[in-house]
Amino acid sequence: MKATKLLTTASIGALMFGMSAAAHSAEWRYAHEEFEGDVQDVFAIAFKEYIEENSDHTVQVYRFGELGESDDIMEQTQAGILQFVNQSPGFTGALIPEAQIFFIPYLLPTDQDAVVEFFNTSKAINEMFPELYAEQGLELLQMYPEGEMVVTLDEPFTSPDDLRGKNVRTMTNPLLSETYRAFGATPTPLPWGEVYGGLQTGIIQGQENPIFWIESGGLYEVSPHLVFTGHGWFTTAMMANQDFFDGLSEEEQQLVRDASDAAYEQIIDHISGLADESLEKIQEASDEVTVTRLDEDQIQAFRERAPQVEERFIEMTGDRGQELLEQFKADLEAVTGE
Repeated sequence: MKATKLLTTASIGALMFGMSAAAHSAEWRYAHEEFEGDVQDVFAIAFKEYIEENSDHTVQVYRFGELGESDDIMEQTQAGILQFVNQSPGFTGALIPEAQIFFIPYLLPTDQDAVVEFFNTSKAINEMFPELYAEQGLELLQMYPEGEMVVTLDEPFTSPDDLRGKNVRTMTNPLLSETYRAFGATPTPLPWGEVYGGLQTGIIQGQENPIFWIESGGLYEVSPHLVFTGHGWFTTAMMANQDFFDGLSEEEQQLVRDASDAAYEQIIDHISGLADESLEKIQEASDEVTVTRLDEDQIQAFRERAPQVEERFIEMTGDRGQELLEQFKADLEAVTGE
């Protein structure tokens, strides 16, 4: 497990120093949720490099744990301490309930090309979500996929019955809890910093993440049975503090948009083949790892439980959630023909 640094009073003080006139500062601050070299870090570094190559500004990137957990970096962004943040809807869902749509199982396809085309063309993502984020003082700059979700457990499973009595860690996201409840497990919300220890001590018996994160975080060491259920993709979002962004000149706003576009293009290339590479590293590192890929009949047993999660999403989000879901499905149909 990689060591992380806790946020200290001194580091907060350093961040607060010089906050006035942040829009005109030569240094911008950007925090994300992952380790060095992981997908969000690759995106952040690409963004940083574009900004620094095309302006006099610099970008300071903070990785997981350097400024606290996911909730902490969002609070700091909303407060204007950070100018940019990368946070997945798994945590943003408490702030923007509609963002939980990504946790309706079997909504997104598993084919990477189809997923990427959906993100490129979706009206829901590119037109509707920015309005929802703006209501929370956030300028949504990019949403992008990181990888197919994989479940790890203390033993292989192939059916919802196999998950009975299993405590499966979920992000602090009500709809994701509903998903695992529907799948037969006992959802157990935990911040990321407690997951490895929870698996190691048996407080939780499983968790879900894209395969690169299972490898990067060493989760296979304490949860060695990997199951590909085909139920979804991990999605994340990069955004700016709205007041900061609005205070930029038109040229600087365009610079930020161009930098996020360039980072998006780089990350789409980066994730191609990443899952296979990460799985190979895991299998080379541990003889205890097993890999189970559910067949269509086995997947159907889980897919049949998805409608109750969809119903719960609509209950949580009302008419706006219903409208978003309908647009999501229309966008997906345009991509997949289904």
